[in-house]
Amino acid sequence: MHGNAVVVGVDGSEEATRALRWAAQAARQRQESLHIVHGFAPITGFDGAGLAVLQQAHDELVKTADDLVADAVRTAREAGGPDLTITTDRPTEAGAPALIEASRAARTVVLGCSGTGGFTGMLVGSTTVEVAAHAWCPVVVVRGRENADGPVVVGVDGSPVGERALAAAFEEASWRGAGLVAVHVWSDVDSGGHPSMVPVALDWEEIAADERRLLAERLAGWQEKYPDVVVERVVARDRPRHQLLSWSAQAQLVVVGSRGRGGFSGLLLGSTSQALIHHAQCPVMVVRPQAGS
Repeated sequence: MHGNAVVVGVDGSEEATRALRWAAQAARQRQESLHIVHGFAPITGFDGAGLAVLQQAHDELVKTADDLVADAVRTAREAGGPDLTITTDRPTEAGAPALIEASRAARTVVLGCSGTGGFTGMLVGSTTVEVAAHAWCPVVVVRGRENADGPVVVGVDGSPVGERALAAAFEEASWRGAGLVAVHVWSDVDSGGHPSMVPVALDWEEIAADERRLLAERLAGWQEKYPDVVVERVVARDRPRHQLLSWSAQAQLVVVGSRGRGGFSGLLLGSTSQALIHHAQCPVMVVRPQAGS
């Protein structure tokens, strides 16, 4: 795998194939290589027992996996064009560990919103959630509609991971030639969902003005670095997930930190990122706090 490649997980599902096309197009546009990973766990308990039936079943599974990877390469070539560099890996381990390992040398890992290994009734497969929570690089979950003319939307909350999400969002907007909508939400509800202990006579307009100033300060340095990116600032008294889910209806990508301000330290994915990867109407990029943390 080339350094800074776009890594994509495939499992033969419709969702994964859609993610594969999205990843191939992104790699082509960025002039980066595409690395296709199909985590394949062969039959266990066979231990060289010499049972012909088990050996045949194992060989058939291997052939199926090889065929799946070959099909993925053809699909990626169609989407990414003849000049796209494509590499593949079929590690003998389940999808999530294989993709987390591949993420060490990747720019981005791209996944479908479901796929094998998910439980019926879950909107997002378990592999997708696990990789989004543990990857060493940003993870894009391809879901909803694709709106190439829409803006990149980012949640800004002032946390360290929020700053990393802001950096990723500006970079994405710049190479896509897209506008950026920076959404900063404030609320009179604390992280536990209860009204904060604040005086009823609080001046909400004054608070809103303060929040607008804070957002402007957060954006200033990035706007200098990316003068080509036109930024729209949104400050709202709401919950982050409500605002970002609403914006996802017109965005081409929503960028969010994996766990924002007020998130519990033991949770690897916060409520906002969980809500987006389950319900957003466009692809979602989840940015981790720092490599492998």
